[in-house]
Amino acid sequence: MLTRWAKDIDPSMPLPEYPRPQMTRERWANLNGLWNYSVVPAGTDQPDAWEGKILVPFGIESSLSGVKRPFRPDEVLYYQRDLTIPEDWKGDRVILHFGAVDYLSEVFVNGRKVGGHEGGYTPFSFDITDFLTPSGEQDLVVKVTDPTRQGGQPRGKQTLNPAGIMYTPTSGIWQTAWLEPVAEGGIEDFRAVPDLKSGSVKVTVDLYGGEQGDLIVTCGGRSVRGKAGDTLTMPVPDAVLWTPENPHLYDMTIELSRGGRTVDAVDTYFGMRSIELAEVDGVQRLLLNGKPYFMFGPLDQGFWPDGVYTAPTDEALKFDLEVTKKLGFNTTRKHIKIEPARWYHHADKLGLLVWQDMPSANSYDAPNPHPAIEREAYETQLREMIDHLENCPSIVMWVVFNESQGKHDVVKLVKAVRKLDPTRLVNEDSGYQNHGGPFLGVGDVDDFHPYPAPRAFDYPDHVAFVLGEYGGIGLKTGDNNPWQKKGWGYTTTETAEELENLYAKYNGRLREFRDEKGLCAAIYTQLTDVEIEINGLLTYDRELKVDPEWIAKANRFEWFGPEFTGIVPTSRDVSQEYLVTFEKPAEGWMKPDADTGSWNARPGGFGTENTPGTGKIGTEWNGSDIWLRRSFTLPKLTEDQMKDLAIELYHDDDVEVYVNGVLALQREGYVTEYTPFRLPDDAKAALKPGEENLIAIHCRQSHGGQYVDFGLGVLDDGR
Repeated sequence: MLTRWAKDIDPSMPLPEYPRPQMTRERWANLNGLWNYSVVPAGTDQPDAWEGKILVPFGIESSLSGVKRPFRPDEVLYYQRDLTIPEDWKGDRVILHFGAVDYLSEVFVNGRKVGGHEGGYTPFSFDITDFLTPSGEQDLVVKVTDPTRQGGQPRGKQTLNPAGIMYTPTSGIWQTAWLEPVAEGGIEDFRAVPDLKSGSVKVTVDLYGGEQGDLIVTCGGRSVRGKAGDTLTMPVPDAVLWTPENPHLYDMTIELSRGGRTVDAVDTYFGMRSIELAEVDGVQRLLLNGKPYFMFGPLDQGFWPDGVYTAPTDEALKFDLEVTKKLGFNTTRKHIKIEPARWYHHADKLGLLVWQDMPSANSYDAPNPHPAIEREAYETQLREMIDHLENCPSIVMWVVFNESQGKHDVVKLVKAVRKLDPTRLVNEDSGYQNHGGPFLGVGDVDDFHPYPAPRAFDYPDHVAFVLGEYGGIGLKTGDNNPWQKKGWGYTTTETAEELENLYAKYNGRLREFRDEKGLCAAIYTQLTDVEIEINGLLTYDRELKVDPEWIAKANRFEWFGPEFTGIVPTSRDVSQEYLVTFEKPAEGWMKPDADTGSWNARPGGFGTENTPGTGKIGTEWNGSDIWLRRSFTLPKLTEDQMKDLAIELYHDDDVEVYVNGVLALQREGYVTEYTPFRLPDDAKAALKPGEENLIAIHCRQSHGGQYVDFGLGVLDDGR
């Protein structure tokens, strides 16, 4: 399954853009493209001959790599390519960069080991100058192993056996590889911290090898001077504050000189913004630039049907953020994955607040017994993530754990994050309370994951109340997704209108919780479908399922979906009487004149106590099938009321509904609350206002909870 961007890939140079937008130099060389590769059993030396070509930077499991094969924990993946170092780089140090390689990597230049790296999500680099020959082509080899679920390392949603909420893994080089020349003792890293109170940005610069040097930092025609390692304060008078509504960025240059001569320089940018937790009107709120700000966004998992972890092009990478803005969101939660640096650059420029998750270890499908959590690796890579992304104005929250996935040493790790970055919020875990674990209260928020509908919860006074996940409204659409047949959501819809209406209804509850319960943020599951999860607002290949105008209106709290006025009551509050049978009836059972002598009169609704969102359970139903008939007198209605007539239905699972013997509705799956569905014209034509009518229902249970009940009314969706 390819996305529409796949055709734009140039195999000689995929993803040609500069990979580190917050620290740019003019000279560099992109190493993406076709490399030699071989996969051999663990313990085997580098092969003498290569198996074929692989397109870097796409993981070996992806179709865009040109290989698309599983990679097992007991295998080793070797990459090889030749390098040519430009003549004008002589006199500089040559730095080899990798955006990310999953998971354990070793790098060799001209047969000599340069170094290694552990971790599948963060960048690393080596000075390879001393490993190069004076002239000619240089031999570069990268050796990779990846235990995925067999180890206790951070791996996010990757698994060797994709199913449920766990997906295809990525192994090997999956972000851009590149070279750049840097002066001896040149600029290695820096930190820029905006300070709104003083109207300045604080800049600290580190040099390779801990060298010393003179610095000039320039922004907006102003310059400040200092030494490497010192904190330089750059005034930003009358600062334009960075917000999602106005994501203003300031350009800045850092120059290094020795002996009065400039030896290195990098260009960067920053945003003037602050994020904090503070009490407002007796409730803890999230404050952006000193003012309460309701954060609302989707869960963004960053998987692709063709590139798996790697977007096919930079335009594709940016598209997910552009469509998030188009849908009216101001936030996005990057879910247990770390993206390439350009993703955060696009978020900075477009204006999206980012909740950044640390990729989970020992996810829900770990082998039994679970491998021990690699605690040292987790903390090291958590620190690397923060160091890597600390200058992004878009990032406002670090999420240390997701639910119960590999959760450990919470207090220690939260303290470490606060020490590394006291300027951002910390979420100790997103949703773990829903998985049987304690909330320790050492972070800034108490984060819950209700599904599918949002709910309010009790929370401690010293933290903010947020919903880190909710929703998951499923909609199967199109035939382009090979996973659609098995696809699932936390509740199901059959049309875009149904999805939009239910989505907007949930937003009405969010507004209520914001105004009355102190809700500060909400994250909807999710932006796109992912493999067999079909609960995205977009398909897996990034086609919109919904009208973005109506979703944006709902996200601005301007539209809350349909208003339903009941005419024929449900059993939500008072049981209604039905005729019922649990044995398959004779043909024609749904017709008004059917023989119902063997049916029994029973009170509705019908189901089990463990099913969420139901009305009264007048009769327990815990078998596979149930057939229902209920007669009622429909009052005389106006022409407009008849046009907008709808059935209010709770069905779990598959259901078929007849109106006076005419098929009105047939649905697979389930809902989790009473939901109105418009009646088709032939079903409305079969109704007899002022007379007795019959609704007949067959419901089939397949798994989980079960319940069925109905009512009739008028649906006004406000469109």
